[in-house]
Amino acid sequence: MTPSLSLPHDRWVEHRQGRLFTRTWTPAPQGPARETAAAPVVLFHDSLGCVALWREFPARLSAATRRTVIAYDRLGYGQSDPRPGRLPLDFMVEEARQVFPLLQAQLGLARFVAFGHSVGGAMAVQVAARLPQACEALITEGAQAFVEDRTRQGIETARTAFQAPGQVARLAKYHGDKAQWVLDAWTGTWLHPDFAAWSLAPVLPRVTSPVLAIHGLNDEYGSARHPELIGRLVGGPAQIELLPRLGHVPHREQPDQVLALLTRFLAPGRLP
Repeated sequence: MTPSLSLPHDRWVEHRQGRLFTRTWTPAPQGPARETAAAPVVLFHDSLGCVALWREFPARLSAATRRTVIAYDRLGYGQSDPRPGRLPLDFMVEEARQVFPLLQAQLGLARFVAFGHSVGGAMAVQVAARLPQACEALITEGAQAFVEDRTRQGIETARTAFQAPGQVARLAKYHGDKAQWVLDAWTGTWLHPDFAAWSLAPVLPRVTSPVLAIHGLNDEYGSARHPELIGRLVGGPAQIELLPRLGHVPHREQPDQVLALLTRFLAPGRLP
């Protein structure tokens, strides 16, 4: 029987620079109440992403794992307020230090599972490293762990493609008049010469929760070296899943395959 999908609930989180949009999916009641008592999964979106671009995946993840799933738009993205100025090069650390604690406090997240896609995976690593007692597990998907030539080449190709008429307008469907800022924040940060030495290597040993690192072998923004580095350097148990024929967004390309991996990893009794 296919699990019933839940209707999302929206709310705002207050930040000193503006409001952050959040959306929560809670699984429909089914059996004992303890089934839904597990730590919620918090989704961290990619460089051009937002809550809406997760599409139906959060609802399906909630139904499959019997966990609450929470997604939010970072400041400057989606329905959240605009972010003034340029994105700082240490924006991932800033998200873990200054923003996620607000989500914890205002959404009541005593414990959570951090799940990040692409740069959201690097943010999830930062959060897991800073909050080892609260983070029940870490999941990365297509995450970058350092600046690889393939990463820069993929972004250069995308930047050229976005110069075509109508391409920025496609982003505006999700980010409104913030679309150009979102694009510039992505390309301007990752292609900045001062960002070339960035790496998660110093942070990963502080991650002590169980880790699942998912990566498509045809990912245009990073090779298998990224999940391999994550798995080798984290301080807790790690499971690496390299998916043949898949690119940068496995949860969109093969959602059933990804959901099966996540359901097994998050199954009752599997996590501490």
